[in-house]
Amino acid sequence: MSLFRAHLVFYRCALNLNSSYNFGFLVAITFVLQIITGITLAFRYTSEASCAFASVQHLVREVAAGWEFRMLHATTASFVFLCILIHMSRGMYNSSYSYLTTAWMSGLVLYLLTIATAFLGYVLPWDR
Repeated sequence: MSLFRAHLVFYRCALNLNSSYNFGFLVAITFVLQIITGITLAFRYTSEASCAFASVQHLVREVAAGWEFRMLHATTASFVFLCILIHMSRGMYNSSYSYLTTAWMSGLVLYLLTIATAFLGYVLPWDR
């Protein structure tokens, strides 16, 4: 029991540690959820311009739990950007960009890639 207590109680951590540090982890979890739901939706998607909208309608109306996967995918996309916004705001508030330049720049590149991917995912169904 003392070994268990030693691992629970006596780790050092920063004094300014708060719940806003969880948003980086939430970005990763929601991004993995996006990948899983996106692959699941891709099994039923037709990429031809004339059939894309019809395949999405078929997925939503006739496939079991298809609308749930589509709505989970759409909602999680918004949640990814909310978590990214909070995560980057915390970095700007703590001035992380000044002493962690490489991490900040790689995060900015990943943010721009996420915006591009979200745009491509938004126009994919060829909504009418």
